[in-house]
Amino acid sequence: MAAGALAFGATAHVSQDPLPSWNDGPAKRSILAFVAEATEPGGARFVPPDARIAVFDNDGTLWTEQPTYVQSAFTLDRLRALARENPELLRNQKVRDALENGDGGTALSEPSPELIAALAAVYAGMTPGEYERIVSEWLATAKHPRFRRRYTELVYRPMLEVIRYLKANGFRTYIVSGGGQDFMRPWIGRVYGIPPEQVVGSTIEVKYELRNGVPVLVRLPKVDFIDDKEGKPVGIHKFIGRRPVAAFGNSDGDRQMLEYTAVGEGAHLMLLVHHDDCEREYCYDRESRVGRLDAALDEARRRGWTVVSMKRDWRYIYPFEAPAGARPP
Repeated sequence: MAAGALAFGATAHVSQDPLPSWNDGPAKRSILAFVAEATEPGGARFVPPDARIAVFDNDGTLWTEQPTYVQSAFTLDRLRALARENPELLRNQKVRDALENGDGGTALSEPSPELIAALAAVYAGMTPGEYERIVSEWLATAKHPRFRRRYTELVYRPMLEVIRYLKANGFRTYIVSGGGQDFMRPWIGRVYGIPPEQVVGSTIEVKYELRNGVPVLVRLPKVDFIDDKEGKPVGIHKFIGRRPVAAFGNSDGDRQMLEYTAVGEGAHLMLLVHHDDCEREYCYDRESRVGRLDAALDEARRRGWTVVSMKRDWRYIYPFEAPAGARPP
């Protein structure tokens, strides 16, 4: 990925199409027009380099989130293993419900406060590094139930191109996701080219302590911050400190982030990915429990935000779909 990113950055300012996985249409043109306006010195909508902040949701915006969020699949696998080692976990009815659910973890898509507390307790006492190793080991082997590929292979090639294109034009790119911050940080850099310090996600509380004279941070069984819905603008303010000029999402959980982005000065881009390709990926929006897109879709159409049709706008969805010899994303 790194080599591809360097190659992409080196050619972004010449005539070569910076978004080759996108079909020509209003969605692609809106991205190109936004970058042109934001980077034109002296232009009416010019955005100074230090204000060029772009934020991306992760699940359903940058990688596949069906039939359940990837972190939910990870948690379900871990719960099964831990329950075999520690049957006491099964005393919690919410944990039993999650394990007995037959659809791959839907119970974890909208977890109750009781289940969130139980899951936080599972990893209590670990250092962030210990938890990250568990995540990395799982992602190295776990495969999606439909595509039979590792989850990190199921990232969206067109969105990788957008990230590279923005970075080549002086934008700082951030992940702003409802997913766990510690879950995302171990692999985000390798997969998206975004460093871990530019990941804003949901967090649990940690404390500082000495272990055998070595200072460490330790995870506590208590949720600190949920970075979803109204929490996303709050997280942006707390951890980034600037209002974005571009925001990318796919669900109602991203609506407030796009609203917050829309009211600043200069060029702006608010974009929603609409999952309407049943053959190559999935079709879902208003009725889905995972990645529901309802109120945000209505608002996007009312306010003129960019709505991307995966079926019409994306020539390829995944990196492995591109023909041999195609430029890497």
